[in-house]
Amino acid sequence: MKITLIRHATLGLEYGGLTWLIDPMLAEPGAYPPFPNTPNDRRNPLLCQPGDEEAIRGTGFTSVTAVRDTQEYHGITLTRTGGRHGTGEIGERMGRVSGFVFRAAGEPTLYIAGDTIWCEEVREALNLHRPEVAVVNAGGARFTTGEPITMDAGDIASVSRHAPDTRFIAVHMDAINHCLTTRENLRQYLAAEGLTGRVLVPEDGEWISEP
Repeated sequence: MKITLIRHATLGLEYGGLTWLIDPMLAEPGAYPPFPNTPNDRRNPLLCQPGDEEAIRGTGFTSVTAVRDTQEYHGITLTRTGGRHGTGEIGERMGRVSGFVFRAAGEPTLYIAGDTIWCEEVREALNLHRPEVAVVNAGGARFTTGEPITMDAGDIASVSRHAPDTRFIAVHMDAINHCLTTRENLRQYLAAEGLTGRVLVPEDGEWISEP
């Protein structure tokens, strides 16, 4: 298995003899305006969950499969997991969360948590699937009201302590204006908590290989 962080949460994944594009965000830098109602006004630079397939087909894709629970694909088992994209009213309005667990012969079990905070659904996914590697969306994204909608530094520390046998990779930072936790912030926090060796915080373009 090889994971390349392209930027933000966009990953190139080589797994089970196939190449996967995860959470693509490939527009030119500055192409998107900043998200409104956030403390930061910086400008921002598709398998899918059920309910999104028609919208994706409408953009021109012709082979679209929604993973409702478990899907077999070329010898790889994909299992959908849940999460919470925030708390309270904001969390309810953010919609469904989909994470995915990858399993294949000769590969480590990989958990990609998706846009979620540290919550019971993530705890259950870690307990059930016991992944060797997990990719978590950090950044502590938030609006001017409410709590974070992705994991902040405290969440990353909590999730790594909960699953000490899992190697965590933290992404989803330094690209979109509502993500207030930077790579440097997170690295400093993890060092203070004695967790530097447990969580990787890659730079854009960096790749990570697992046996």
